[in-house]
Amino acid sequence: MSTTKRKRGIVFLVFLLISCVGIPLLLALINLFTPQRSSHADQITDLDVAYVVEVQKIQKELGDKIFPGFGYSNNPVMLFNEEYVFLLGMDDPADGWVKVPQEQPRGNTWQLQSPDADYPEMKIYRTTYDPQKAPDAFVVRVGETYVSSIATKEWLRLGLMNDIRRDLPGFLKPVFPYTIAAKLLVPNSDNYLSLIQHESFHAFQAVWADTRFKQAELDGIALEEKYPWENEAGIKAWETELSLLQQALSYGNENETRSLVQQFLQQRQDRRELMKLSPDLIRYETQREWVEGMARYVELESWRQASSETDFQSTLVSQSDPDFKAYNTFDKRWQQELDQMVRMANDVGDGRFYYSGMAQAFLLDRLYPNWKEKLAADPSLNLEDLLEQCVVD
Repeated sequence: MSTTKRKRGIVFLVFLLISCVGIPLLLALINLFTPQRSSHADQITDLDVAYVVEVQKIQKELGDKIFPGFGYSNNPVMLFNEEYVFLLGMDDPADGWVKVPQEQPRGNTWQLQSPDADYPEMKIYRTTYDPQKAPDAFVVRVGETYVSSIATKEWLRLGLMNDIRRDLPGFLKPVFPYTIAAKLLVPNSDNYLSLIQHESFHAFQAVWADTRFKQAELDGIALEEKYPWENEAGIKAWETELSLLQQALSYGNENETRSLVQQFLQQRQDRRELMKLSPDLIRYETQREWVEGMARYVELESWRQASSETDFQSTLVSQSDPDFKAYNTFDKRWQQELDQMVRMANDVGDGRFYYSGMAQAFLLDRLYPNWKEKLAADPSLNLEDLLEQCVVD
């Protein structure tokens, strides 16, 4: 071996040693200084208030383009962290909140907080809660008013990191890149705003279609464990089904899109026969698509509308929130959704229905321009039934 090759080999070994030892040490050092709790759990930040104001502005100005009636919802928002819950946009709330659809009381008496300097018109209340009865990202009821519920952006990221930390084997806990993982899951404020819109649409659903919304949630609780998530043939059939949706969303030609939708509908029928799904489990699928697939659609469509509507002026600015990208990252997020769609066939839980429902809604936008008005007038309709109408018509 020549001297030059030997030197190169030594350099490579040194580099490999530094990488194997140095990177874990660096990650361990970073993790030592990574917080596991909110910086000021007892206070709501100016940005938290600004996010709610921005969400309500999008609903007011673009909401009816997103879904009929959504522009008039203007639902209050409940933000929570590991200790406190903050209620924004409501006057004189009744004590605590009610977990739906279980009708379980939560929380304590709301205390009015000092107004935010930038948004003095926004009423802000705060309460504590029993750690054994923590709030969820969904919708709750305060008195008779449905309210969207979600973690603050800070606690959402920290909570994700803590969940990962709890599930990891002991030897990985000190060196796992928690901050990178959380950043991938909630990359920016645009993403967080869309998540608030997702939960806000649930609050809208609870009013617009109260009977179906409640029944859909009860079905979800009763039937989730009965669904054959790990049926191998079913997983393969789901992969084909989601792939057809993915392809249909990727094509610009209407005739090709229509053909792929017809294939999707046939594949869906064949898959249900293959999996021997009962009428209850078929209803479970359509209910989850109606609840979560529609909310995922609104989550993304609100982002798309905010990015494409030239007349819409955001209240957020990057100088006060470096995490805000002025909705310019929608195309990247959309591609991520398309890439992830087929992989959801292996997901145990209702995550696949977020994607299959969302995909059907976007395909209806292309093929059936009046589908939202039809669904708004008759919330008992399923997304697949509307799709079948538009390809048959």
